[in-house]
Amino acid sequence: MKNLNKQEIQDSMKEIDILWVLEGKFIQREIIFKDFVEAFSFMTAVAIVAEKSDHHPNWKNAYNKVTITLNTHDADGLTNKDFQLAKGIDQILKSRHNKT
Repeated sequence: MKNLNKQEIQDSMKEIDILWVLEGKFIQREIIFKDFVEAFSFMTAVAIVAEKSDHHPNWKNAYNKVTITLNTHDADGLTNKDFQLAKGIDQILKSRHNKT
């Protein structure tokens, strides 16, 4: 898997939600939910997408807060896989927001 160069990363950042932040070799997003059950439900939905794409996030969960950090471990940097998963996560969040 090929690492993205700086320009490709900047272009890809424009295709995901503005709440994603570029942190060196990672992109990161923090999401606050109503409660633990909502946070865990979101993580379950992301786990299914991640497993299907064979690309798994680094994440932390503290009660209603989920912090997701993406990069491609094998490439030691950012690849298209990271931005595809970020888009999938964004879509999950949008679909959940539209239901409320």
